[in-house]
Amino acid sequence: MKLIIMEANMLTLISGGEIFSPYYLGVKDILIAGEKIIAIEEHHSIKINGVRIHKINAEGKKIIPGFIDVHVHLIGGGGEGGPATRAPEITLSQIIKNGVTTIVGCLGTDGITRHMESLLAKAHALEKEGITTFIYTGSYQLPVKTITGSICSDLVLIEKVIGAGEIAISDHRSSQPTYEQIAQLAAECRVGGMLGGKAGVLHLHIGDGKKRLDYLFRLIKETEIPVTQVFPTHVNRNPSLLEHAIQFAKMGGHIDITAEEEPPKGSSVLSTKEAIKYCLENNIPVERITVSSDSNGSMPRFDEKGNLVGLTIATQETLRRGFQTLVKEEILELFQAVKIFSANPARFLKLQGKGEIKEGNDADIVLIDENLEITDVFARGKRMIANKKILVKGTFEN
Repeated sequence: MKLIIMEANMLTLISGGEIFSPYYLGVKDILIAGEKIIAIEEHHSIKINGVRIHKINAEGKKIIPGFIDVHVHLIGGGGEGGPATRAPEITLSQIIKNGVTTIVGCLGTDGITRHMESLLAKAHALEKEGITTFIYTGSYQLPVKTITGSICSDLVLIEKVIGAGEIAISDHRSSQPTYEQIAQLAAECRVGGMLGGKAGVLHLHIGDGKKRLDYLFRLIKETEIPVTQVFPTHVNRNPSLLEHAIQFAKMGGHIDITAEEEPPKGSSVLSTKEAIKYCLENNIPVERITVSSDSNGSMPRFDEKGNLVGLTIATQETLRRGFQTLVKEEILELFQAVKIFSANPARFLKLQGKGEIKEGNDADIVLIDENLEITDVFARGKRMIANKKILVKGTFEN
């Protein structure tokens, strides 16, 4: 029995849920004080004296860490079809209702009418509203557009910047960078990350181009830059690209799969479950895989001549549904899915206090029922959703 004497005026006790931290801890109670988890003990063993406590019954539910979405267009992406096709900004409700408590924002194709300063401001706004945010510096194009003048100084001086991206390669929308340019960017990310005490990853958008990950293989072979310094995304865009991604992962790299439940008919895109299943069949460790939503970015479709023929917008619902499908269809055990959606991104991107349910970590917690539906969400200790009802909305949401 743990006796806790506190002077704080707000404690929350989540009682009797099955905890996956990601590993299974059993049925336990979680005590939250402010933004932090301060105790995880056997059910009914925590006794509180001297303060009021808000007790939440989690019996019959599973408790997992909040999802970490490593690729989100916070201020909207798109624009490939002209100004009218610019995607809208994301809202707090869109994020939390899908179990996401930490996001990493980026620019995309449009680095002209969308700016790093606006992305940073949006990240601060969302953090003020209750979740945790980080950003990448740059967009598709080179030279990289930064806040302070260089990737390295952004990483050192801007707290929220944890890497550079999404910089496009193997794509007709990219600046067609040379291998030498990509190597130089990776080197700058390496040094900036070291000086800033951050992951300093080079987050690369990979298109349909025939070179796929050739630059990354050269980087590993020809330089001293660690394989973990480069972080490719959209690797389930087509089977050939996924094969390259598997080779990259076998070299020790980390790969990011874009959440996709049902790819459009005639598309070469692999769904989340297809991509992960194929990775597992090829003996890729779960620890080297993440899944992101690409939320509020456009999802354009081009014909073989590069003409835009269709456009939709990505949402974070694909992240939640992908998690549910992977577990329900027994492609992954629950603890493995929690690794991919929470623990792996926190570890790889060096997000301290995130991705695991343990004492001292931020209280980013999601409760799910027997059908894996989200019932409750806590972000940094604040209850954002209760019994499937959104309690906290963004500043301008109705």
